[in-house]
Amino acid sequence: MKKSPVNGKTLLIDTPTPPPSWALLERELIRVQTLACQEFFSRYFDERGYLLCLPRWGGNDGPDDAIENLTGWPILHMLGASDTILHMYKKAWEGHLRQYTEAKTVEVPIARNGMYYKEFPVMFDWFHNAEGLTVFNLQGLSGPDDPNFQRRVKRYAGFYMNEDSQADNYDPEHKIIRSMFNGSRGPLLRKATALDWAGDPIEVGGRFDPKHGERNFDEMLAHFKDYTDIVGDHPLNLAATSLAANAYMLTGESKYREWLLEYVDAWAERTDSNGGIIPSNVGLDGTIGGECQGKWYGGCYGWAFTVVVPQTGKLADRNAVHRGIAGFGNALLVTGDQSYVNIWRNMLDTINSNQKTIDNQVMYPHMHGDQGWYSYKPSPYSHGALDVYYWSMKRDDLKYLPIDGWLSFLEGQNPNYPIDALQRDFGAVRQRVEGMHNDSTTPDTRLSDDPMPFNPATIRTLVELMLGGIQPRHGEPLHCRVRYFDPDNRRTGVPEDIAALVEKMTDDEVTLTLVNINPVKSRTVVVQGGAYAEHQVLDVTTDSQILSVKSSCFNVQLAPGSGKRIVVKMKRYANQPTFVFPWNRD
Repeated sequence: MKKSPVNGKTLLIDTPTPPPSWALLERELIRVQTLACQEFFSRYFDERGYLLCLPRWGGNDGPDDAIENLTGWPILHMLGASDTILHMYKKAWEGHLRQYTEAKTVEVPIARNGMYYKEFPVMFDWFHNAEGLTVFNLQGLSGPDDPNFQRRVKRYAGFYMNEDSQADNYDPEHKIIRSMFNGSRGPLLRKATALDWAGDPIEVGGRFDPKHGERNFDEMLAHFKDYTDIVGDHPLNLAATSLAANAYMLTGESKYREWLLEYVDAWAERTDSNGGIIPSNVGLDGTIGGECQGKWYGGCYGWAFTVVVPQTGKLADRNAVHRGIAGFGNALLVTGDQSYVNIWRNMLDTINSNQKTIDNQVMYPHMHGDQGWYSYKPSPYSHGALDVYYWSMKRDDLKYLPIDGWLSFLEGQNPNYPIDALQRDFGAVRQRVEGMHNDSTTPDTRLSDDPMPFNPATIRTLVELMLGGIQPRHGEPLHCRVRYFDPDNRRTGVPEDIAALVEKMTDDEVTLTLVNINPVKSRTVVVQGGAYAEHQVLDVTTDSQILSVKSSCFNVQLAPGSGKRIVVKMKRYANQPTFVFPWNRD
């Protein structure tokens, strides 16, 4: 039985359109990825949802990698893939929580009573905590009404809001998360050891193939020997604000928004007082560099974090402060305040202003230590530059980005990009499935990250073309201009036979083509402004119609075999973001 469209704002499209190649490729890519994911799941997960591997703790092949094998699955379902995708990744998440609660370390002190506690990592860094939430944090796009999801979202956020007496991660006086290692058992307030990072000893040669290239456990320890300075706050911890963002979008309770903004604003103030560069260590007393002899660039994963690769003796830069951009994106999402984008834009400009000419070539710094800026490279420091441009839609913010691929398509310079990119993704799926078929590992010789290269979910192109969005990373929310719902089946995603292509975007407009490739049946799709209804749709225009919307979403009814280019006028970030589906909201 057909359901009523939402809010009565319906655009009728009845222009006959031969199915464009991109539309057929798009629909088929979703279908074949779904089939490939089913094969992947049956190969690497058991009936309990456990990953068939040796469960270990650590930064090499720890719990985060186990569930990260399903990266992209929530987005694939949200785009319109079969509900089997949703069922599989939810089963895997339930199994993951049980598997890593049962798994215990022997020699690593912090995980001897279980690697997970209260269904969350006991204490680890947000480089890895965030990766371990890549699947769960996006479940709200498909199943926000799931009671388990709702309970966990609130509990996880509470670990950082002093709502759990065993998880005193946050210091509200100094507005810091007290350690880089934090979680359901609170912060680690001592120097970390290589063992804390590497996990319990294992045999390597002949059995396992660690992805950092280590040939034995001694080299696994050596990889982490300098990862010691973890006390105090670090920009990595800004990724924890995604928990509060999720809880706010689920409940609408202001306390989550208030904590998120309090914490991000504190980092904004530190960045401003540090000459526009976000510091990589904040002491327990709230001072910049307070746990690193006053050095703002100090600490593990900091601006000066250059270490020796044990296998080669070469130096490697492992500055990870750029992952802190997640917090500023979350603040923008809940406020619409572009000043949060200004912080990162100004930092990019400040860093790159330290350019210098070396051997007649302009070079840009990427690291900072006792001697000042170093690690000069021909390309500008551009971590977060795509986010800045996408959030601002200011053309000047393209200056640190190469105009190729998707961006060149949006600029009108590469009209063949959709077909080329979708065809490329078919090749990627084929290669990953072939790799899975040739995988000779067994559960007792398989590390948790071994299946990752074979994950068939290839979503970046689909996110760009269908949603006008950027692929979510490491547990961050989805940032996109439009998303779709199937009103007849009351689920997320484009209905069967519908294909969508975002062709152009400006600050206040999206040019979108919708096609019904079915020559027999009509289809109705709900188009929403933003992943979380954060964008307000003002009106929709075709070459023959103007529809006044003034809502977060509208309906499009497509006759059999029809299609049309439409221009969606919108005010971005005008609404508070929510997980609530359109028919439960308007």
